[in-house]
Amino acid sequence: MLFSKRKRSTTLFGASTLALALAVAGTLTQSPAFASPAPSDIPSAATQQSNPYSPTVGHPYRHGAFTTRTTSTKMKSWQRANVQATGPQTLSYGGGVDAIGVTSGTPKVYLIFYGTQWGTQGTDANGNLTFSTDTVAGAPQLQNMFKGLGTGSELWSGVMTQYCDGPLVALGATSCPAGAPHVGYPSGGNLAGVWFDNAAPSPAAATPLQLGNEAVSAASHFGNTTAASNRDAQYVVLSAPGLNPDNYQSGGFCGWHDWNGDVLASSSVGDVAFTNMPYTMDQGTSCGQNFVNAGTAGLTDGYTMVEGHEYSETVTDQNPAGGWTNKTGGTYNGQENADECAWLSPGSAGGAGNVATGNGSYAEQATWSNDTNRCDLSHPIILG
Repeated sequence: MLFSKRKRSTTLFGASTLALALAVAGTLTQSPAFASPAPSDIPSAATQQSNPYSPTVGHPYRHGAFTTRTTSTKMKSWQRANVQATGPQTLSYGGGVDAIGVTSGTPKVYLIFYGTQWGTQGTDANGNLTFSTDTVAGAPQLQNMFKGLGTGSELWSGVMTQYCDGPLVALGATSCPAGAPHVGYPSGGNLAGVWFDNAAPSPAAATPLQLGNEAVSAASHFGNTTAASNRDAQYVVLSAPGLNPDNYQSGGFCGWHDWNGDVLASSSVGDVAFTNMPYTMDQGTSCGQNFVNAGTAGLTDGYTMVEGHEYSETVTDQNPAGGWTNKTGGTYNGQENADECAWLSPGSAGGAGNVATGNGSYAEQATWSNDTNRCDLSHPIILG
């Protein structure tokens, strides 16, 4: 089962230098620049090509040669131009929508608690908004999660930093060329604002257009009134307990993300990326409750997993499907990075787990990593 999203996008979904990856702990790591091929994708010995820049050419005894950085750069450039090493889960670049592919700056997250149904507002000891109808404290949990990302040597966010956009990135690319801007790492947390919009009740089953309009209103509320100020922002529209935004309770999904233009929501402030975030605790285990943690500790597992899923997909495919999606056909066609890793059990390869940050741990799922060819829960930070 996957976290399905309803998207109405009309867009379907280089030479490189050595990428440097910096783990928060302070170690420098070379990032693999190309996804490892699945066994079925590896050419036979008769058709494999040797990299002409390899120091082993003409010198077969040089096993495990540790190349210089210059040689490595030449080898990687040749590989990108001459070897197709994509597996069935490999993501490729969609060319951007309105010149937007990924969140190529530091991501900024705005939480909107939509409608009077949230009840009476309060504040907890950490400065988070609380609400009387939120009986399992999901609202402060999400606020803390976004305060915590990018702190305490957190590397779940590192997986997403391998993806990029911009004019240097070719349509269909499966890795990033030198000089392309990458998804930013949320150093110090990325919660940029919280708003309780209690001017009126939220619709019982808000439509995509209503959710998009709410996100555009939120952009103005937070003072983001230009396209530039919304370029690296995303707005999470949170519906209160008992509500059924876009009929998610019968629609087979737990959340989705999009941008205003795709749902025909008019905007005078530029493109606005947003998430439809239901109160998933109403759906219990079908939307992830206790998926990672048992008992009361796991009551909000689904809330952080679903929102983490949508967050990671927004930063890698901000205006769907102009960012990174699967175009290989078959099972994974059209999926985004988090779709490919949804519902992998804790303890399994690429399974969900608790992600430690500077202010606590939060249940998250892994997301797809092209350069390791697997679902990863952590990854060195790529500096683009």
